[in-house]
Amino acid sequence: MVVFSLYSMVDGFFVAKYVGENALSAVNISMPFINLVFALGIIAAVGSQTLCGVFIGKKDYLKANKIFSFNIMTVSILSLILTFLFYIFREKIAVFLGATGELFPYVMDYFGNIIYFVPFFMISYNMEILVKVDGFPRLAMKTVLTCGISNVALDYLLVGVLGWGIKGAAIATGISQLISTIVYLIHFTVGKSNLEFVEVKFNFETLKNIFVLGIGDFVSEVGVGVIIFLYNLFIIKFLGTDEIATFTVISYLNQLVLMVFSGITQGIQPLLSYYYGQKDFKSCKKIFKKALVMVMATAIIFFLIFHLYSNNIFGLFLGEQPEQISYSVTAMMKFTYSFFIAGFNVLIAAICVSFIMPKYSILINVFRSILFIALALFVTTKINPEYIWFSSLISEALTFIFAIIFYLSLKARNRRMAKKLQKQKQPGQI
Repeated sequence: MVVFSLYSMVDGFFVAKYVGENALSAVNISMPFINLVFALGIIAAVGSQTLCGVFIGKKDYLKANKIFSFNIMTVSILSLILTFLFYIFREKIAVFLGATGELFPYVMDYFGNIIYFVPFFMISYNMEILVKVDGFPRLAMKTVLTCGISNVALDYLLVGVLGWGIKGAAIATGISQLISTIVYLIHFTVGKSNLEFVEVKFNFETLKNIFVLGIGDFVSEVGVGVIIFLYNLFIIKFLGTDEIATFTVISYLNQLVLMVFSGITQGIQPLLSYYYGQKDFKSCKKIFKKALVMVMATAIIFFLIFHLYSNNIFGLFLGEQPEQISYSVTAMMKFTYSFFIAGFNVLIAAICVSFIMPKYSILINVFRSILFIALALFVTTKINPEYIWFSSLISEALTFIFAIIFYLSLKARNRRMAKKLQKQKQPGQI
């Protein structure tokens, strides 16, 4: 997950260095589209991961393989259809995202070339999640790291050496996803995988079950794109276009933190699903506590890094512009306080999916990624445009209230289930 978020940062760095600020802004404008593509891969992957984990926990490998195979078939077909549609309407989509005036050709060069790699974005991200529940988390880590390094090398070659500009950055990212897809396909076809492809037919009920469980993570990922889209609109209206570059870097850093949170939660979801399938609530509780410690530690580490090295970080993207760097650092300081609450919200949303309570996950992600962030942006800019950088903190704080309520509800439900199981095990009980 972390390396996926680094892809856009690497693209942004190279285009800012070799092309200019307009290219950097173009990458940012294209990000909501990329988030949508990833989200479409996630909705199937997380739902399938949860169901596969439950069936594996019950030792029912045939059903697990059917879910796995159905998932890959569905994502593959969907990705090809979407690629065709995105290509036909690429110019209209670019304009909708905000590509106007001098930014339009830059956005088309980046967004227009990313389109061709949509199937690989969706399938590779999907398999990266499923390979973990298959019992090979190290393979997932090695593959993502390898593709991340490949993306950096290709960015340097295509953008820095060959001078392909922002088009080269898009192609570099796309090829990295292609490499990832090939590695995972080899694993699931000729490797030592536990999950394997079996013959399946389309089943609407299976599709519904997968999508219901994955909709929370889908909303969360789409929400990242919605946040970027909304921030762009409000910043241009109330602060001006110069601050878009500031937000572009902040969004890179924020996405990096959120992806670490998501990486932690997606890492524990197979275990939670497995133990939930066995009704081992004590193990679920231990995993939750460890994940909470990891999430809070992550928030503290990134908070300190961004406070101590913010000048250096913004300097990489904005070059020799002391005034803009100074403004950006101040804006980032306001933004980072949201990390501590965001980690808890992301964790609770993931736990809700693992415990087969997707409606709670959906609500949390809708609140934090769409509803409350839109409300916060509207209110802060009305009071003082500079307060816009506190919008994320306000949104996460409001969501936190509901996340606590949902967590307590889940805890009470699991306690009741545990007591019921204990009574059934007692002599004389049926």
